[in-house]
Amino acid sequence: MPVLSEDSGLHETLALLTSQLRPDSNHKEEMGFLRDVFSEKSLSYLMKIHEKLRYYERQSPTPVLHSAVALAEDVTSTGMPSHSLQVMEELQAASVHSDERELLQLLSTPHLRAVLMVHDTVAQKNFDPVLPPLPDNIDEDFEEESVKIVRLVKNKEPLGATIRRDEHSGAVVVARIMRGGAADRSGLVHVGDELREVNGIAVLHKRPDEISQILAQSQGSITLKIIPATQEEDRFKESKVFMRALFHYDPREDRAIPCQEAGLPFQRRQVLEVVSQDDPTWWQAKRVGDTNLRAGLIPSKQFQERRLSYRRATGTLPSPQSLKKPPYDQPCDTETCDCEGYFKGHYVAGLRRSFRLGCRERLGGSQEGKMSVGAECPELLTYEEVARYQQQPGERPRLVILIGSLGARLQELKQKVVAENPQHFGVAVPHTTRPRKSQEKEGVEYHFVSKQAFEADLHHSKFLEHGEYKENLYGTSLEAIRAVMAKNKVCLVDVEPEALKQLRTSEFKPYIIFVKPAIQEKRKTPPMSPACEDTAAPLDEEQQEMATSAAFIDQHYGHLVDTVLVREDLQGAYDQLKAVLEKLNKDTYWVPVSWVR
Repeated sequence: MPVLSEDSGLHETLALLTSQLRPDSNHKEEMGFLRDVFSEKSLSYLMKIHEKLRYYERQSPTPVLHSAVALAEDVTSTGMPSHSLQVMEELQAASVHSDERELLQLLSTPHLRAVLMVHDTVAQKNFDPVLPPLPDNIDEDFEEESVKIVRLVKNKEPLGATIRRDEHSGAVVVARIMRGGAADRSGLVHVGDELREVNGIAVLHKRPDEISQILAQSQGSITLKIIPATQEEDRFKESKVFMRALFHYDPREDRAIPCQEAGLPFQRRQVLEVVSQDDPTWWQAKRVGDTNLRAGLIPSKQFQERRLSYRRATGTLPSPQSLKKPPYDQPCDTETCDCEGYFKGHYVAGLRRSFRLGCRERLGGSQEGKMSVGAECPELLTYEEVARYQQQPGERPRLVILIGSLGARLQELKQKVVAENPQHFGVAVPHTTRPRKSQEKEGVEYHFVSKQAFEADLHHSKFLEHGEYKENLYGTSLEAIRAVMAKNKVCLVDVEPEALKQLRTSEFKPYIIFVKPAIQEKRKTPPMSPACEDTAAPLDEEQQEMATSAAFIDQHYGHLVDTVLVREDLQGAYDQLKAVLEKLNKDTYWVPVSWVR
């Protein structure tokens, strides 16, 4: 690019910049827009006027002294200022030449005082223009003059603004500006601005949906005629809050959203960056990790909760308590593992799950064998505020919770993890009221307690899960989990999903893993039709139960899950789990904000 000299003006710089614009394939429309703007004659004239004013400001003479007449106030008998007398004395003392004689004559004239007085008058006067004050009452004709023309480059993206019709005046006004959109990036459009024209088309008597259609069909540059709002809102008032979505959302299916094109779809468990909560009904948010800089509309937490409450009250949203719960991961049996807790010759404490079998056998009967889960009102799943968290050196490891659907075989998976690295992983030693066998040790296989002590701990809510099997009580206590974590080991527990809320606290900071079996439909070929393609056979009864169990957990507890593992075989599931556990103390994770505050 040619180099300009220091004397080059702004209009020359602008002309040179315009000549250097070379549109490429990726920014052809933007470059064309810039060239059109820089080539405007009015802009060139403004640049020339600006140069003239700056030149005058730099070159205009300024008085060295604003009160030169004071030099003449001390007048001697000859009528000359004292400074002039000093000059005259110096001149008279020196040899008199023709130039000096002429200077003496000038200083002796009375006109010098008049010149000094004129100088002071000019130097002390303010020649800047004084604008008259604005009138108190501005009529409509004067208000029309405040119209501004805004030209934006939209390309294929939405304009990033929604409009509405004012109920009182009937004017079409800007309802909201989407953060990061074309309108927001320009800084020229504000909430409350009245829209008069779009690309020369008057919109005063058009419906908002008709105007939105005009805006949507406009490509490239778009010109808006706007009457600015009386008070512009602070467009930089952003609230940077991160929320994990606890439900799926598709704006195309939401009839309440003011503009479906401005909506932001998201999936459950996605983290959203909420950039504006100014509107109590519709927040503006971005998906974390998304390359799209424009924010979209999502229902606010309060609005979504009101909708869910209404659906629950009218019966269109069933409560989880009213649904029949399918069986979860079944305990081991003698055909799949050693019920005494041995794995590859090593004893792993706390692997017996017989008390859960007792619970399942007594489902529908007395409440003694059921899990200790409170019958609290189910929460309305909307959003959960989250923050980034990374485990610090010296900090206790996070609790790892395994939940599984029918067929996940969590006990076998947990056995393998602990047996492979017992120095780093551990399990909670359960409590029982059954008698201790001769080869068993207190605190290794079980904590052996009396029935009275067990029931007292149960009364004080010290058990995470409990049950009864063959008239003996079994349970996993919170203290048993704390004991493993106190040894700086990663504690692995497998619980039924109802117990998650009790463990999901800042003390344990649990990482929750949902394990479900891989269910593949059997293929069959119709007889006597060798040319036909294979067709899928329906799932058998066992596979259908597994699929139903997995779907139930995913629907009602999936929002609490951090990772989902699909188990095809033991080694494959172990490799997946091992990879997750190895990153647990290294990577950064999104956790509830209450865990880090």
